[in-house]
Amino acid sequence: MGHRPEVSRPLRVIDSADTGAVFAALRDALSGDGPAILPHPGHPEGLPDTVEQRVAVVVETSGSTGRPKRVALAADALLASAAASDVQLGGPGQWLMALPAHYIAGINVLVRSLAAQTQPILAAPDGTGFVDAAHELDSPLRFVSLVPAQLQRLIEQDDALPLLRRFDRILLGGQATPPPLLAKARELGLNVTRTYGSSETSGGCVWDGEPIGDTEVRIVDGRVELAGSTLAQGYLGDPARTDAAFHDVDGKRWYRTDDTGTVTDGILSISGRVDDVIISGGVKVSLAEVERAVRSLPGLGDAVVVPAAHAQWGQTPVVVSAHPHPLEQIRDAVSAGLGRASAPTRIVVVDTMPMLGNGKPDRLAAARLAQG
Repeated sequence: MGHRPEVSRPLRVIDSADTGAVFAALRDALSGDGPAILPHPGHPEGLPDTVEQRVAVVVETSGSTGRPKRVALAADALLASAAASDVQLGGPGQWLMALPAHYIAGINVLVRSLAAQTQPILAAPDGTGFVDAAHELDSPLRFVSLVPAQLQRLIEQDDALPLLRRFDRILLGGQATPPPLLAKARELGLNVTRTYGSSETSGGCVWDGEPIGDTEVRIVDGRVELAGSTLAQGYLGDPARTDAAFHDVDGKRWYRTDDTGTVTDGILSISGRVDDVIISGGVKVSLAEVERAVRSLPGLGDAVVVPAAHAQWGQTPVVVSAHPHPLEQIRDAVSAGLGRASAPTRIVVVDTMPMLGNGKPDRLAAARLAQG
């Protein structure tokens, strides 16, 4: 008996700078009336002409810690994410789109808008046009998704703050939110929710530590694993990487993240990344824990902590920041909470923090600066 031929569909690259074109192509991709799409700011190479029929969107990751991955997402997964979000938000509403359309958080805003049958209002990721765009929202329920760096800039704008208060929910994701920023936002009366997820989970699937929709969370050997209907199909053209990240246990499919964490009373807390632990003088040091301690200091909310070679200790944490701060104060604060081995040995002050297009710090660039 012969095998039935695999059903496929074309894959089309869409210029992510044209959010309107992405929105229109996404509508057709989700419905099955058009090709699958890869929103992208450039000209990606090595793409296949076709993908599996069930794949609607391919998202290329930022590559903040390594070579980019191309995550293949089915329409059902993206729509399941939108439906779970609607439940948490109290129903469908209108979105202000202030994120790049080639990142999953930006794509999510467009998918939620399509599911709600509302028109997203567009603003540039750098905050340009945010005030004018916010004035255009005309739905009873108003939402926006931001990264922490965007929120930090906006709350410092006198004309933006009153408009931020009018959003029924502000989703914050893409990176850990510095505690001082979260406290300030809530003090200002902003309804902020921290989201956790990735392209492999169709975006945020854990809100303020609690799984949404049918998402399940478990910790295996200290690493966070996620299950549910929002999981990706895998990585385009990379079966080895797919098999390493996705696996079945008793008939249930799990995604093995690169994050470490704990679950206490059903609440997930992320402690760091599997690959962010260094050995300094024979002692294990979590760079994520050091970074949290450093960011709690006044003026260092933007700081990034990266590893750097050290002649005596092998590797040590180094702080990269756009704001100067006495090194001894940083070392004393970190030592008090984490021990002397975790104390950064240097602070590298830069004119401007290197950033990726989605507002995340460019850790590879920061690490190169720390080596200089």
